[in-house]
Amino acid sequence: MLPEVRPHVSAPLADQLELQLGLAPDLEASHLDVERVAGIAVVAAAHSGGYAAIGHLLGLLAALPAPTEAGERFWLDLWRSSGAAYLLPANIKAEVLQSLAGEGTALARQILSAVDEMTPPQRVAAGEVIGQALAESDHLPDLKAQVIGELWLRDLELTAWRVLHADGRSDDPTGRKAFLEAWKSV
Repeated sequence: MLPEVRPHVSAPLADQLELQLGLAPDLEASHLDVERVAGIAVVAAAHSGGYAAIGHLLGLLAALPAPTEAGERFWLDLWRSSGAAYLLPANIKAEVLQSLAGEGTALARQILSAVDEMTPPQRVAAGEVIGQALAESDHLPDLKAQVIGELWLRDLELTAWRVLHADGRSDDPTGRKAFLEAWKSV
């Protein structure tokens, strides 16, 4: 499940194209030469990690039972076991919809808050609930639900961190120059 990339949401990429390549936001494609197209590809590739992380985060959530009447029992059990209402569909709906539009930082922050607030026993219990649902839906009855759930939680947590890390990276020329100088001096 990949997020949709919308021009108004990808402002950091547009800003970088203008800063790095001098491309005006309203420049028509017919005015681009091969060198500029290659430059756009390089800048876009540098931003792809964030979009990939958002897509993976959404994919992890999509693996859980849908927040419909049929999945209601799962979400109630997850809330009870984790003690975290942050993960309830009603509480992350807006953030999921923003993520589908390519902006995943709010969802990532909410997920990290939910995981951070869980005590170790709550995390184990939540992992069991998640693992049971995944084992049933993915037809993996030979794997322990607790193991599957813990792996899913770790992946969710790490992916949320990746979304925030990708968003927080700066293409600041001064910072890049300082980084380069530091490595040259080693």
